[in-house]
Amino acid sequence: MADLRVNLCGFELKNPIIMASGTFGFGKEYGEIYDISLLGGISSKGLTLIAKPGNEGMRVHETPSGMMNSVGLENPGVQGFIDRELDDFSKIDTCRIVNLGGGCEDDYVEGARLLDDKDFDIVELNISCPNVKHGGMAFGIKSEVAREVVRSVRKATKKPLIVKLSPNAEDIVEMAKVCQEEGADGISLVNTFKAMAIDIHKRRPVFNNVTAGLSGPAIKPIALRMVYEVCQAVTIPVVGMGGIMTAEDVIEFIMAGATCIQIGTANFTNPRIGQDIIADLNRFMDENGIKSLDEIRGII
Repeated sequence: MADLRVNLCGFELKNPIIMASGTFGFGKEYGEIYDISLLGGISSKGLTLIAKPGNEGMRVHETPSGMMNSVGLENPGVQGFIDRELDDFSKIDTCRIVNLGGGCEDDYVEGARLLDDKDFDIVELNISCPNVKHGGMAFGIKSEVAREVVRSVRKATKKPLIVKLSPNAEDIVEMAKVCQEEGADGISLVNTFKAMAIDIHKRRPVFNNVTAGLSGPAIKPIALRMVYEVCQAVTIPVVGMGGIMTAEDVIEFIMAGATCIQIGTANFTNPRIGQDIIADLNRFMDENGIKSLDEIRGII
């Protein structure tokens, strides 16, 4: 069997397969379907300081080779997670990543402070959230705005910090470099693309918020290019994601330089996709004489 182990921010993962935030809950439901301890890691449902009910109206819409979502970060809040979910989440035998969002810099900092001494491994900072104090533009659009929030969160937590980047950033390579400069231990990308769908019979947008996030195989070639470019520009680990559906997709992202990958939309098409890709990845590497992912990482 090939050696699938990878090191992410000081943690040895069994393999590079991490379940993406917002597509795997806190792991409990999928744990009823297969042994999720097989996974390299799990990134939790995105948390905000205050609990959120999520968006009204349509939340998920299928598109050719993908899907759009406007869930609106429905979550129990940081304290709700600590009180009701953390005990089970902390017992999962894999790398446990908590995804943290916020509506303003103070929310991020307080959320990170509350989580700092809790039993999980890594904080994944979602800077795709709208900055409510500055007109709703996402923190992850302008590099200097991202710099401020990453710097503040870095001071608020001792845990390894991965920053999740939006593909809608003005300059995603510059954004990644800024995050590294401010103490990020890793980068994950890409989050969903801003997109739109119209119901031509109702003559209105499908989503109440008009726009929504596009994910799935349709975005993979663009996500792969962005991951490749960021890997050329930073020295910290990069976690790649965007339309990964097969072991061959995983290999592409590893060859582009990614340390690990995250699987999102594929969880909705096949709830057992995690275990299936791990088995297929082992098979591909054995058939192609690849003993370790280090042999092929970043060879492009």
